[in-house]
Amino acid sequence: MNIKKKYGSKELKNAYGPLTFGGALEAHRKCEAMNQKEFALKLGISAQSLCDIEKCRRIPSPSRAAKIAKQIGEPEIFWIQLAFQDMLRKEHLSFTVSVA
Repeated sequence: MNIKKKYGSKELKNAYGPLTFGGALEAHRKCEAMNQKEFALKLGISAQSLCDIEKCRRIPSPSRAAKIAKQIGEPEIFWIQLAFQDMLRKEHLSFTVSVA
């Protein structure tokens, strides 16, 4: 008997924590099969800055998030939303950012 377990965004959040700008950027970099130095060069930032963003020690501003999104060919609004959500989380504010 093959039983399929439902595994959606709620289960992902419970298992791995919330989606962050840094986590999404790291996942994107790894999908591109690039190391931090190569990816940082593509973004025009230092490898240390990229490391700080990926480890959530640094949250990019909305304008920096938009610039990064353009540089990697991704929708700006998604990355801006992640940056804002991280800012709220850092301030311990339980709000959710949504984009209309």
